[in-house]
Amino acid sequence: MKHEARLRRLRTSLPESNLDFLLVTHLPNVRYLTGFTGSAGALLVGERDAILFTDGRYRTQARQEVRNARIAIASQAPSLAAAEWLAGLRSRSAPRTLGIEAESLTARARDRLAAALRGKAKLRSAPPLIERARMVKDAAEVGLIRKAVKLGASLFDVACKTIRPGVREVEVAAAMEYEARRKGAEGMSFPTIVAAGARSAIIHGRASPARLPRRGFVVCDFGVILAGYCSDRTRTVHVGKPSQQARDFYGAVLEAQLAAIAAVRPGVTTGQVDEAARSVLRKWKLGRWFTHSTGHGVGLEIHEAPRLAAAQTQKLEPGMVVTIEPGAYVPGKWGVRIEDVVVVTPSGCEVLSPEDKDLVVL
Repeated sequence: MKHEARLRRLRTSLPESNLDFLLVTHLPNVRYLTGFTGSAGALLVGERDAILFTDGRYRTQARQEVRNARIAIASQAPSLAAAEWLAGLRSRSAPRTLGIEAESLTARARDRLAAALRGKAKLRSAPPLIERARMVKDAAEVGLIRKAVKLGASLFDVACKTIRPGVREVEVAAAMEYEARRKGAEGMSFPTIVAAGARSAIIHGRASPARLPRRGFVVCDFGVILAGYCSDRTRTVHVGKPSQQARDFYGAVLEAQLAAIAAVRPGVTTGQVDEAARSVLRKWKLGRWFTHSTGHGVGLEIHEAPRLAAAQTQKLEPGMVVTIEPGAYVPGKWGVRIEDVVVVTPSGCEVLSPEDKDLVVL
């Protein structure tokens, strides 16, 4: 990974943001900049230096993983150690400005930081400098996501072998998660969703003890973490013979997903991609049942920028990796979602997931 180049680009952006230092406390951002994978760390970035503060548990790990920052072992919270180090610098006429990642700090944590600085630096909410950089993946990142997607996609075969009337949703999820670990995944990107029958209308219906019905849709939404990068995929199958209405319902969602994928290319806004899916579902009189966004970025986190939703103005760029996942959900009856991960290319996009999307009947 090009950690040094990433950190160098961040340093050059500090003066443009009127910051003397940036305190990076969101751990995925710390990993993006340094490679550090521990659960306790804060990276203090200045124009000429960077220091990773962590605790004694990670002394060896930090030295193995981090090559582009000094390492400081602290006996207190890493962010407070960073603030005290900054407060201890030789004073100058005007207080320094320390940017913080406000969304990753509680109000209490911000107050403690301000106290530790003892007036030697002013706290300021920094713009999302790292999140903007993370939106566009380099070739190495795309390669890692591709591997995660491939491993994650293979779990659908396990689901299809396990899904039968009377089997509990949690049993299907357990079989998928066991296979993920067996194949080398670090973990799941999020709690596996297996929602059957009327529960398929619950958008984030985590696998429950409910038994699969003799007839109905089963939504399976799942992903893995591999080498730190996430995958995300949704497939909806039908247990028992589907009615024509069920087939048409599934077909409408599939048409919406294909329309959104076809809309993905550089220069198009994320709102336009969302509208491509939404307009198809409106045509089928299902627009009211599509109640979430069409997709999101994916990488070191399962949900990253950009967001593919109505009225969003972020333009797509080559290297962005996003999900395309429209759905329709009729409460108390059924729901369908179909999702793939795509990478934006110079001429359009590439679907990283296997494109088997015909309705599977089990």
